[in-house]
Amino acid sequence: MEAAKTEKTMTYDEVLDYMESLQGYGIVPGLTNVANLCEKLGNPQNDLQFVHIAGTNGKGSTLAFISTILKEAGYRVGRYISPTIFEYRERFQINGRMITKKDLCRLMMEVKEACECLMKEGKPHPTPFEVETALSFLYFKEQKCDLVVLETGMGGTLDATNIIQNTLVAVITSVSMDHMGMLGNSLSAIAEQKAGIIKPGCIVVSSMQQREVLEVLEEKCQETNVSLSVTNTRQIRSVKSSLERQKFTYDTYENLEIPLIGRYQISNAVLAVEVIRTLANCGYPVSEKAIYKGLKETKWPGRFDVLCKKPLFIADGAHNRDGAMRLAQSIEFYFTNKKIIYIMGMLRDKEQEEIIKMTHFYAQQILTVPTKGSRGTSSYELACVVKKYHENVTALDSVQEAVELSFLMADKDTVIVAFGSLSYLGELIETVENRDKIRSDSHGK
Repeated sequence: MEAAKTEKTMTYDEVLDYMESLQGYGIVPGLTNVANLCEKLGNPQNDLQFVHIAGTNGKGSTLAFISTILKEAGYRVGRYISPTIFEYRERFQINGRMITKKDLCRLMMEVKEACECLMKEGKPHPTPFEVETALSFLYFKEQKCDLVVLETGMGGTLDATNIIQNTLVAVITSVSMDHMGMLGNSLSAIAEQKAGIIKPGCIVVSSMQQREVLEVLEEKCQETNVSLSVTNTRQIRSVKSSLERQKFTYDTYENLEIPLIGRYQISNAVLAVEVIRTLANCGYPVSEKAIYKGLKETKWPGRFDVLCKKPLFIADGAHNRDGAMRLAQSIEFYFTNKKIIYIMGMLRDKEQEEIIKMTHFYAQQILTVPTKGSRGTSSYELACVVKKYHENVTALDSVQEAVELSFLMADKDTVIVAFGSLSYLGELIETVENRDKIRSDSHGK
């Protein structure tokens, strides 16, 4: 039975408090809870069409490219992402605009009452991610989205987003080792979880993968009788990379331009182009002009993101082995023979030692900062891990302190690179940008 639509609402602070109060429900893999919740809400997901994205790294950037291109093509596009960097409302966007506080408060009240109804029936309370996923479906249906670009939270098979049935294109970004406690200890086991988003009737588009990942995807596509296309990175040529933008030619597309730097972003952009081409076969044509403009206009903060130039300050969300490898490659490509200072903050459940092993040798100095929440790590704990591999490490009490010290230590040839958990990068980005703005204003007087 559906929950009755409510006329009540919440304040924005009450929404944030409510979501904080749900943290105790943790992460529960499986679709039963979210199915119960969506049923109470009238199964809004059944009235939407989806591009569903799973993978270890590159999900968010690929989602940003796809949804921006579709917006430029004139479609009304919902995007659901997590985690967010600056504000909670970033999770729910249409054509790049966040949900209004009014809509969020009203819809969260409706979802909260549905959760209370489930509890009265003796059913488990949904997790925070399940609550947000159901709310996104309600919002996108209400706003009459033509398409929803949806990224999984973790894995695929048992991820709450996998409740959807109307998948037009299932997208698999780069698959590597992460969340092993939940997804398995081998690449093929992790790939099986990611491949869980593949459903009969969809088309699958994947980035280039390691052989054992590709074998899992091919087997799943045969089982479900769907086609698989894999991007051919050998068709990427004429690459020109600067710290402002990257230009490249792919297949028949000459001089594509993206503002996201880091060489791996070209692969994400190519994957997005192939998804857009595939959508044309599903009744969603996109002009070449929209592809060019969409790629050029895409914004995705916190991914090898230049925050200021004097000194050069980069923020990157590298938080697993594959992300660390890509960060290392970008540092090597852009910053050979530069003095480099790291600011690092990482969650407890990440492979801290592996990430440090892959990146430490580029840095002259490493500053550690604390991360918040039940999965957080103190700066001292992280510094102790770093100390095994790098002697110049300093634990600091706050992000602001680390930013100030890094600026004091830097000269004109220094590059500051902040990376690790996305959970602290929002605060860091705002701190750096505010500091840079104050300096610019004072110099302009």
